[in-house]
Amino acid sequence: MPSPKKMTADSWMLYKRLLKYLRGYWKVFAVSLLAMTIAAATEPAFVALMKPLVDGGLVGKDPGTMVWVPLAIIGLFLLRGVSSFINEYATSWLSGHLVQRLRQEMFTLLLRLPVTYYENQSSGRMVSRVMNDVNQITEAGFNVITITVKDGLTVLGLFGLLLYTDWRLTLVCFTVFPTVAICIQYISRRLRGLSRESQKQMGQLTQVLGESIECQRVVKVYSGETYETGRFAEGAKAIRQNLVKQRVTSSINTGVTQLIIACALAAVLYYAGVLARQDALTPGGFVTFVTAMMMVFAPIKRITNVSLSLQRGLAAAESVFSFLDETPEPDHGTQVLSETQGALSFRDVGFRYARAEREALTGITLDIAPGETLALVGPSGGGKTTLVSLIPRFYVPQSGEILLDGIPLNEITLSSLRAQIALVSQDVVLFNGSVAENIAYGRRETDDQEAIAEAARAANALDFIEAMPDGFDTLIGEKGMRLSGGQRQRLAIARALLKNAPILILDEATSALDTQSERLVQAALENLMRNRTTIVIAHRLSTIENADRIAVMERGRIIELGTHRVLLAQQGVYARLHHLQFHEESSG
Repeated sequence: MPSPKKMTADSWMLYKRLLKYLRGYWKVFAVSLLAMTIAAATEPAFVALMKPLVDGGLVGKDPGTMVWVPLAIIGLFLLRGVSSFINEYATSWLSGHLVQRLRQEMFTLLLRLPVTYYENQSSGRMVSRVMNDVNQITEAGFNVITITVKDGLTVLGLFGLLLYTDWRLTLVCFTVFPTVAICIQYISRRLRGLSRESQKQMGQLTQVLGESIECQRVVKVYSGETYETGRFAEGAKAIRQNLVKQRVTSSINTGVTQLIIACALAAVLYYAGVLARQDALTPGGFVTFVTAMMMVFAPIKRITNVSLSLQRGLAAAESVFSFLDETPEPDHGTQVLSETQGALSFRDVGFRYARAEREALTGITLDIAPGETLALVGPSGGGKTTLVSLIPRFYVPQSGEILLDGIPLNEITLSSLRAQIALVSQDVVLFNGSVAENIAYGRRETDDQEAIAEAARAANALDFIEAMPDGFDTLIGEKGMRLSGGQRQRLAIARALLKNAPILILDEATSALDTQSERLVQAALENLMRNRTTIVIAHRLSTIENADRIAVMERGRIIELGTHRVLLAQQGVYARLHHLQFHEESSG
C-alpha cells in the first residue's frame, strides 16, 4: 500500500495536471471563486447579526436595531442567493468544458494508438474510461473545489467569529481537528482503492454487455442466455458490493467525525453556560457563539463527506491520465507521398508478436512490381495476414525493411502512406450511416454523387442500392446489419474503388459468401484490381488462378513462388492444396 505521503504527493500532481485544463478559462474560474467567497462570507455575517439582535433588540428594546437587523438579514440572503447561482452556473460551465476537452483528447489519442494496444485492452474498459471516468473527474475537479473552498471559508469565518466572541471557548473547538484529520486520512486511502476497483469492474461489465449485444445471434443459437446472464449478474453484483463498501466507509468516516465534533460541542455548551452564569458572557454573545457552533457543524460535515467524491474523482483522474500518457503509434516519417507507382519490396523481413513462442515471419524477401497481382496462400498461421499488415504499418518489423517505390516505409508519413492503400477484408466494417456515406468514407471530402454511383456500379452494387427505399440515402444500421453478406462486401469494394488507391489489399474477401454472391463480388474485385498493385490472401484457390504470381507461405516463410501453372507443375505444397480443394469441391 502506498504511503500517505506518496498518496498526498500523487493527489497533488493529479490536481496540478487537472488545473492546467482550466488555464484558458481562468476568468470564469475566478468569477466562480469570487462568488463562492461571497456566499461563504454571508454565513458568519448572518451569525454576527445575532449579537445586536439579542443584546440591542430583544434585551435592550432598541427599535432601530429591531428594524435594521431583519433588513440586513434579508439583504444577506439575497446576496447569498445571487452569488450561489453565479457559482453553480460557472462551475457547471467549467465542468462541461473540462469533460468535453478530456473526452476529445482521449478519442483523438484512441484513433492514433497502435494495433497492439487494442489487442491487449478490452473494448469495455476503453469505453468506460471515455464515458464514465471522465465524468467522475468533475467530482475531483469542481464539486470538491466548491465544497472545500466555500465551506472552508465558511468554517474559517465562523471560527474567526468564535475567537472574537470568546477565545477560551474557541480553544476547545481546536482540539477536535487533529483527531478528525487522522480519521479522514485513513478513510481516504481506503476509498481510493475501492474507487480504482470500481472502475475496473465497470469496464468488465461494459465488456460483457457489449459482447452480449454484438454476439446476440451466437448467444441465441448456442443457448448462451443463462451463461451470459450469470456473467452479467456476477459483474453487477461486484459493482453493488463495491458501492456498498464505499458508502459504509464514508458513513463510518462521517459518523466518527460527527461524534467527535458533538463531544466538543457538548463541552463548549457546558462551559458557555458556566460563563453566562458568571456574567462573563452576554446573552447576545452566548446566542452568537452557540449559533456559530451549530452552523460550523454543517460545513465541517460536508467537508468530511467530500472524501468519497474526492477519492473517486482522483482514481478516475489516474485512469484518464494514465490513458492519455499512452504512446501513440510511431510516425517518424518525413516524406509525404503525393502519388506512388505501387512497387513494394520486402528485404529479409522478420516479425514476432509479443509473448509469441516463434517468429510470425522469418526472412521474407520479395519484390512486387507496380500493377502486379500477388496471391498469398497456405495453411492458417502461416503469416499471410501478418505480412500484409506490415504494409500499412499496423505492425513494424523487428528486422529487415519494406520499401515503397524504393523508399523505406518508416521514412514515409503514416497518413500519406495509408492514403496509397485500400483494404477489403472478410470482416467488412461498415458504419451506422447511409449507403452513400459508407461508400464515400475513404474520400469524405467528395460530395460527387455521380462518382459514388459509378463506384457502386463497378462494384456490382448499384442494382440492390437502387432497389432500397431511399436509394443511396438508405440507412444500413449498425455494422450494416440490414444488408446481406454479399451486399456488405460489395459496399466495401465500392468504398475501395472510390478511394482509388494504387495499392490494394484483399484479405479473404470472398471466403464467407455463397456461390452467387461470390460471383458478383469476384467480378467487382476484378474491376477493383485493374491497374493496381494487389496482394490477395485467398482461401479458395480457384479465385486466384489468374494472379500474376502466387506465394505459398508456411510457418512464416515463403516456401514456393510462381504462377498457377508453374506451381502445379512443381507438384509441391500448392499442388497438394489445389488437389485437396478441387477434390472437396467435386465431392460437394
